[in-house]
Amino acid sequence: MATTHNVLILGASYGSLFGMKLLLAGHNVKLVCRTTNAEAINRNGIRVRLPISGRADHLEIDSRELPGQLSADVPQAIDPGKYDFGILAMQEPHYGAPGVRELLDEVAKRRIPCVSLMNMPPPPYLRRIPTIDVDSLDACYTDPSVWRNFNPNFMTLCSPDPQTFRLVEQGVTILQVTLPTNFKAARFESDEHTEILRSVQSHIGVARFYEMMELPVKLKVFDSVFVPLAKWPMLITGNYRCVKGAGAPSPIRDAVHADIDTSRAVYEWVASVCTALGAAPEDLVPFEKYAKAAQGLANPSSASKALYEGAKNIERVDRLVQTIASQRGMRSEVLDGIVARVDGLLAKNREGVAV
Repeated sequence: MATTHNVLILGASYGSLFGMKLLLAGHNVKLVCRTTNAEAINRNGIRVRLPISGRADHLEIDSRELPGQLSADVPQAIDPGKYDFGILAMQEPHYGAPGVRELLDEVAKRRIPCVSLMNMPPPPYLRRIPTIDVDSLDACYTDPSVWRNFNPNFMTLCSPDPQTFRLVEQGVTILQVTLPTNFKAARFESDEHTEILRSVQSHIGVARFYEMMELPVKLKVFDSVFVPLAKWPMLITGNYRCVKGAGAPSPIRDAVHADIDTSRAVYEWVASVCTALGAAPEDLVPFEKYAKAAQGLANPSSASKALYEGAKNIERVDRLVQTIASQRGMRSEVLDGIVARVDGLLAKNREGVAV
């Protein structure tokens, strides 16, 4: 009989997708979120709507029909010692919030192995890549101090490739998946923690909905620490190029396909940054595959939407890639322009000026 794991997930929005896969595989999940969201989840569970090949509509998965046990609570009520591993599914700026900061620090001090689902890789993970000067990256993070007590051996990164959005108008517990790709995780430093991750990969892989239907979105575990960095070319080429200046963000699809030659050049430049750090070509995703997937991304990126809605902080993967590239003597005028636009909009938001 497969071992049942108790999993702590910080973040109930994007974390609901990974949580649903764990629940389907028979594991128990605790979602960490705000009081109102926790109450709604404990009352109604979560529902995830997945596109299924051959179906015109989405298939809705209700957590209350799955074998694993789901519950939710506020960060102040969590005892990290009860969990086998953690999933970091909030956006990077949120980890400094009161309650979340203290919980994250307790997770770090107790050496709970953690899988980050952030687009922005946590500094402890980057310390596993010897070609990166992590100490020079503090300005890329909203509050780098929240990561100081993490041992890199207990942190890994999972590329959050599946695309989702929350159907807020239908309730905070409903998540719709628009691109049902796989989560791609790097192994932990230790064989023990990696074996936990590989066992979860296996459990998710064989789980079936009502014992019959195989669902998309799997977990794939890789030995290379560079595989999750394959998301960087996608983010810079699509997500951050949704930011056009004043007005409104463009859909990812348009950011990529409005000028496909520039998109290809940007994508391949970011990929070259990854290979300069030590990534092998097979660790990365070819531009053609990404461009095809981007055709189905009809919404702006979450980072760009947050900017235009007045966010004072967002995940700065654009600045992170720019800074890491500069360590290798590499520069992109397109990326410099992206960073300048994001800096400008954040400055206006912090000053209370309408974008």
